[in-house]
Amino acid sequence: MSAAALILASQSRYRAELLGRLRLPFLTEAADIDETPGFDEPPAALAERLAEHKARHVAHRHPGAWVIGSDQVAACEGKLLGKPGALASARTQLAQLSGRLARFHTAVCLISPVGDARQALDTTTVRMRHLDSNQIERYLALEPALDCAGSFKCEGYGITLFESIDTSDPTALIGLPLIALSRLLSEAGWPLP
Repeated sequence: MSAAALILASQSRYRAELLGRLRLPFLTEAADIDETPGFDEPPAALAERLAEHKARHVAHRHPGAWVIGSDQVAACEGKLLGKPGALASARTQLAQLSGRLARFHTAVCLISPVGDARQALDTTTVRMRHLDSNQIERYLALEPALDCAGSFKCEGYGITLFESIDTSDPTALIGLPLIALSRLLSEAGWPLP
């Protein structure tokens, strides 16, 4: 592979930690795009659109670089789940998820130095246990996941909230589907095993 830079179009520490597992040198840069969903835009389509838009936005500022964009859109019973940002919102979100299924659509887009795009999508289904208010309070006291859609961290204590996780890529739920990204990078000629 050439010496062209690899840039992660994100300031997410979770995505940076995940990308670091691939042992490739990379830079990070926030995309700072409008993430407003389109009217009646399905969650999976929204994730794909935002991942590509983030990658293209950063690629425009760095001609000749390889750029990775990623986005995750979570939904439960047709309602989008954002990052709660505050404990009150996290309580509400976890109560809404109690005993239900949530789907996390995580898209990744790799833009080449000439602007070609390769994209992949992972959908992870999480079935939450029935949670009472005491269980929710206990979880939030131990791990207030205020910067995570769904108000939990599956890689942490949040695993105790689930009945099951159905996924083809466990890293996707954290925010960057490394199995799909590894395939995209390999197809593009990056030196991975």
